[in-house]
Amino acid sequence: MSKVEDFLTKEEEQEIVRAISKAEKNTSGEIRVHIEDHTEKPPLERAQEVFHFLGMDATVLRNGVLFYIGVADHTFAIIGDEGIDKVVEDDFWDCTRDVVISNFKERKFKDGLVTGILRAGERLEQYFPFNGDKDELSNEISKG
Repeated sequence: MSKVEDFLTKEEEQEIVRAISKAEKNTSGEIRVHIEDHTEKPPLERAQEVFHFLGMDATVLRNGVLFYIGVADHTFAIIGDEGIDKVVEDDFWDCTRDVVISNFKERKFKDGLVTGILRAGERLEQYFPFNGDKDELSNEISKG
């Protein structure tokens, strides 16, 4: 089994998917989680590639958010699309990133992601409230 497959249990993955659904109930923002083993690229650069590969830059309001985890590399990044970047302060993601990393350091990977996802949903609600839109992207965890 790869490190990606060992990172979360199936039950933990389902809790994360439920957290995404819950977070998206009050915002038109779209949240995804991507987990992969290793990359030679810096985490933010790789997260941007994955963001595009997953079609997250094709949402109507350009308000997608990606939680990227590199398991073997011990890397994490959170990025938002240009619609978010245009309206939020520069340090918008800092508190979300910090809570995820804090949990990761204690090996509480599921807890870190769930807490971060719910916090991201709360933060997005301020700028992108739910407006009856459809769920544009899958809530399932992608793996690479």
